Amino acid sequence: MTEKDTRLADLHAWLEGNFFKANVFSFAPASADASFRRYFRVTANGETWVAMDAPPPQEDCRPFVQVAGLMREAGLNVPQVVAQDLERGFLLLTDLGTTPFLNGFDADNPDALFSGAIDALITWQLASRPDVLPPYDAALLQREIDLFPEWYVGKHLQTTFTDAQQQVFAHASQLLIDAALAQPKVYVHRDYMPRNLMLPAPGALQPGVLDFQDAVYGPITYDVASLFRDAFVSWPEARELDWVIRYWERARAAGLPVHADFGAFWRDVEWMGLQRHIKVLGIFARINYRDGKPHYLQDTPRFVSYARKVCERYRALGPLGKLLDELEGRAHSIGYTF
Repeated sequence: MTEKDTRLADLHAWLEGNFFKANVFSFAPASADASFRRYFRVTANGETWVAMDAPPPQEDCRPFVQVAGLMREAGLNVPQVVAQDLERGFLLLTDLGTTPFLNGFDADNPDALFSGAIDALITWQLASRPDVLPPYDAALLQREIDLFPEWYVGKHLQTTFTDAQQQVFAHASQLLIDAALAQPKVYVHRDYMPRNLMLPAPGALQPGVLDFQDAVYGPITYDVASLFRDAFVSWPEARELDWVIRYWERARAAGLPVHADFGAFWRDVEWMGLQRHIKVLGIFARINYRDGKPHYLQDTPRFVSYARKVCERYRALGPLGKLLDELEGRAHSIGYTF
């Protein structure tokens, strides 16, 4: 029996022994996850819950429990922790439904859904306090960026940087880190995107919020960039811009410390998004080559496209754009100027 099968049997026994009788509950996979976590929908007497399997030492349930508490205190619609076994990595949660934004978009509803997501994000950011969540500091930003040369360039493209390319990448990385650290700090969900937002219940406006266990205290634009430049769905830039303006206007009205000039705020969103896109290219490659989950790689061209557009718009990022072109075989070896 594999380790996963053993954990599944242990989770089933935990549920049966503490909450449900074997003959009155069913148990089925609820969703896929890019991490080692697994989720199962538990049904009993016409009601549903979600059971999380987060195997130690790869995963730790404690941050999930902490952030869930913070979000519920702030008034967000997040799963309630019904029961927990932190040592074994088991949680039983309330169920927020089966349809994320990603699967629920139609021709008419994106504006309304994103309006609710903007309001929920502002609610979360208004609850921010320093020294509660881990800092999104220079070391963490750098570790994320370093996933790109290790996994996307090295493992996926099967190449290494030349000395000139390494210099370009290091220079651009420092620009992005400095820009992120210069922003006002708030609570950051860190994966605030349509896949992790559930359709509101009938008559409700606020989405359900999932996958928040990696939350930190950091740049105010990070979740904005995550929401509108998503890993799995792209929007015309005019719509992105309109939604970001709506966020900016509401955030200012709410008293959040966004830049008073929208042009400067938009630049912060784009540069923050670029840091995220570089990181996710590395993560998606790692998920494929280390974890054996290949379907994430099909979305890497979306991130390369996002990154290239931002690099084209800002002179300081032009050398990074040329580097991306070289790596993708769009250009011959060229010189770089900063």
